[in-house]
Amino acid sequence: MADETFLTDDFLRQLINVGEVDILVGLPTHNNARTIGPIVQTIQAGILRWFPRDRAVIINADGGSRDGTPELVTGASIDDVRRATNLPALRTLHSVSTRYGNSPEDAVALHTILAAAELLQAKACVVVSAESSSIAGDWLSKLLQPVRTDAFELVTPTYRRHKFEGLLITNLLYPMTRALYGFNVREPYTRDFALSGQFATDFLSRNGWEDRANDDGIELRLTLSALRERRRICQAFLGDREHVEHRGADLVPALRHTVGTLFSAMEDDFALWSTVNGSRQVATHGPDHETLMEPLRVNRKRLREMFSTGVAELEDVFQQILSSTTVAELQRISTLTETDFHYPADLWVRTVYEFAASHRKSVISRDHIIQAMAPLFRGRALTFLIENRNSSSEEIESNIEALCIEFERQKPFLVEMWKQ
Repeated sequence: MADETFLTDDFLRQLINVGEVDILVGLPTHNNARTIGPIVQTIQAGILRWFPRDRAVIINADGGSRDGTPELVTGASIDDVRRATNLPALRTLHSVSTRYGNSPEDAVALHTILAAAELLQAKACVVVSAESSSIAGDWLSKLLQPVRTDAFELVTPTYRRHKFEGLLITNLLYPMTRALYGFNVREPYTRDFALSGQFATDFLSRNGWEDRANDDGIELRLTLSALRERRRICQAFLGDREHVEHRGADLVPALRHTVGTLFSAMEDDFALWSTVNGSRQVATHGPDHETLMEPLRVNRKRLREMFSTGVAELEDVFQQILSSTTVAELQRISTLTETDFHYPADLWVRTVYEFAASHRKSVISRDHIIQAMAPLFRGRALTFLIENRNSSSEEIESNIEALCIEFERQKPFLVEMWKQ
């Protein structure tokens, strides 16, 4: 059962007024006034078009917006959408907003949404990022229909991406998650997804929300929970997703939310992942990827400098985390020019696995271990950029697949280190 004690009395009263629903749309926000209007209109149009007979509610979990975001959510009239689309509104669409704090916290936002889904006995729940400004009208259908009609318990998206976008996913998170749990989920960490009401309830009761260590990477924890419990997972191709530029300084938080979360989950799941061999496809509606090939300016010189500087400055740290052979190889690579630079896949996989084992043993602060990965990832990203500068989409996909196979091939090495 949902822990209702962290929900405000006003929010609970609003939920009581809504009553039971078939579909719940979760919308976490924080100062998203610039994008939230079109997103809400697209959600409303999707419900009118694809789920006109279902009882539906939009739940806005807001992290202290000061730009009027919640008012834009609750004030959006479905009548405007109905007139623009000429679609009848067969059911009342409720919009409820609650403020859970003064700053955004992904875990608290999802906790709020899933608790509301359980209290309203929603059959299906879809969560949409308030930053998904490129959301299309059929996203709702693509994410929810597999839950509503085919009894899938988790639906993750696939997107049309630029060949050099999402390198942390393609070069680390996807291949390692695949090697550990045995399923080819292309976007294990995503802000747009759908899940069944039953899975929402189960995850709500098992996640351990009172443990603040579980706050980072909550969306990845949801996917890992589905993989661990062998839930019915499928992927849905959503098409374009707006590319958001991030400063290099954002890499460390991204590593915490993804790699840090994955490393932590490995401890509890060792009995499972240590016995998994190979991998298999999950059901996919549409392609499991599409690649855009437009030219993109990347400062390769800067990436090489950050890698080489990091290897030099963190030598003492790396000697505690990595084997002497791996450290020596990294030092050799750090001397290479941009033209000759190459951080090979087998060394990258060994590096990641040695980091995972050292994280488990806490050879130094675990957060320092995650931070130390940043310059090394930049080196691997540089190699990917160089290798695929003139590659076709098919060649790029072949290279990603080869990296996944390398993660699987070296898995016995990881298991051996883990047992020591």
